[in-house]
Parts: sequence; C-alpha cells; structure tokens
Amino acid sequence: MDVDSVECLSLPDAAMDADDVGLALHPHGALVAASSRPAAYPKGGTAAGAGGVVAPGSSVHELLECPVCTNSMYPPIHQCQNGHTLCSTCKARVHNRCPTCRQELGDIRCLALEKVAESLELPCKYYSLGCPEIFPYYSKIKHEAMCSFRPYSCPYAGSECSVTGDIPYLVNHLRDDHKVDMHSGCTFNHRYVKSNPREVENATWMLTVFHCFGQYFCLHFEAFQLGMAPVYMAFLRFMGDENEARNYSYSLEVGANGRKMVWEGTPRSVRDSHRKVRDSHDGLLIQRNMALFFSGGDRKELKLRITGRIWKETQTPDGACVPILCS
Repeated sequence: MDVDSVECLSLPDAAMDADDVGLALHPHGALVAASSRPAAYPKGGTAAGAGGVVAPGSSVHELLECPVCTNSMYPPIHQCQNGHTLCSTCKARVHNRCPTCRQELGDIRCLALEKVAESLELPCKYYSLGCPEIFPYYSKIKHEAMCSFRPYSCPYAGSECSVTGDIPYLVNHLRDDHKVDMHSGCTFNHRYVKSNPREVENATWMLTVFHCFGQYFCLHFEAFQLGMAPVYMAFLRFMGDENEARNYSYSLEVGANGRKMVWEGTPRSVRDSHRKVRDSHDGLLIQRNMALFFSGGDRKELKLRITGRIWKETQTPDGACVPILCS
C-alpha cells in the first residue's frame, strides 16, 4: 500500500480501547492510526528502564506536543483533514487554518490521541530542576502550576522584567542587571527622600535585598495612588516558597516628632507578585498627611526613615516561642 494514501482517522468515543491503538507519523507529519502498540507504554506497561513512564523527548511525548506553542496538548485535541494536530488554544490563534498544510481545520477531534494520552504517565516538566514526581497525563498540568521546583519570577518591580530562575540566579540578576543594593544582616535603617511628595506615578522607589538566616529577603518601598490621595508603603517579600516564608517575621517602624507607626507581619513569598502584595496593603501603609508630619520642616519635602528587623521564631522544649535574630 502506498504510504501517502494513509489518512488520519477520527475515531468515535469508545470505538477502540487505548491499548489497541497505535500511533505513527505520516511522512508529512500527520498522525495516523496503526495496528501496532504505541511506542510509549501506558500505565502498567513495561519497558526496559521506563516503568511505564513517558520521558520528555520520546516519540509519544513529541506527538502530544502542540506544533504551534510546543506545550502539551489536552482535550479537546484538534486535527485537520490531513491529520495534523494542534491544541484548542492555538486553534483560535491560527484562525481555523492548519499551520502545517493550511487546510481548514473544522471541528475534527483526534480521539485516538486523546485516548492514548489518558493511558500515559509523564514526569513533571520541572524534572530537570529536581522534581521527582510522575503523574497521569491529565493530572500533570495541575501539579506543574504549583510545583515547588518551578522557576521564580524576577521580584524587581520597577520594570516588566521577564527573567525567571532559581533563587541564586535571581539574586545575581538583581545585583548585576537591576543594580539592586545588597545587604547582610537582619536589621535595616533606610531614609527615603522625595522633593515633591504630591507627584505619584505608581512607581517603585526602592528595592533592597537582605541576606540573613541563609535566606534572601526583598524590602520594597514605594508610592502609589489610593483613591484620590497618594500613599507610601513598605513591605517585605521572602525569596522562596510560602511554606518557608511562614518561618520568619519582620517589623517596620516609621516615626518622628514624638509619634511612630509600627507594622509586624510575616513576609510574603515572591511567588505572590509585587502588585498582588501591594494591592492587598499587606505592609506598613502611610497616608500622605502622616508621612509629611513625620518629615517635619515645612512639609514640602518627604523625608521618611524606615527601620526594621527580621527574625526567626523557634520553640523551646517547654513550648514557648523565642525570636532569634541573626548574628
């Protein structure tokens, strides 16, 4: 039989069991139904060194990769009349035209590929970063959205930075590319000055990184519009996951002329975006009139001194919590 005459088959639901469906590539990249068993083994299958798990880069894994966005495809998986497949998100992006052969896509589902996907187990896409987990194909995406090994986004808020990576990489990135000040120790004393405190443009004023307890913390201080008036806010973010952030506490204090404001709380993880933390007002929030009062003088220039400390609480044998400051 001339191999060019083989067409991709769109099978009805339950028309064929996934174990009976094999997949092969048409010479032009189309997916075809074949009579042999899939090259990658379904759950419970056996393969030397595979244990029923499809490794990234395998032939079946590549079949499940959308040719447009290169992400793994999930139902509904679409195909054109020539058998070329793509994900439902990209189907709308290509204006219903197959990106491979330019034929109209229509509403053809590739049920064979969907059924094979149901039978597979795949490692987390962050396996190269250390995640050892293996999931059924359709459970994998939910895990990956919360995987503790997924890269962190750059915490710098002064620009739309798209850099991602692990914490040591981001620390170097902040220092070298954003020129962020780096400090060691768990106490801080910063002075913020602005000549015209009435000009606010939702911009970050300062980001400082502190290294203590073997961890890194980002201290943000900025001005933004809240209602009709500008406010000033300072808050701390932990460079790590939320469950680790809960091990630490911090305080912020601002004051002058016999008055002071104090904030105590738990640092938020950098998994939470800068804007999410800011918009939740989870930090030391200073109204403009109070900020000018703390500034003294003719109240035409903002001069705020923010002091604070970071500590870690530990339990004594009798159950009491004792704060520990870094040395």
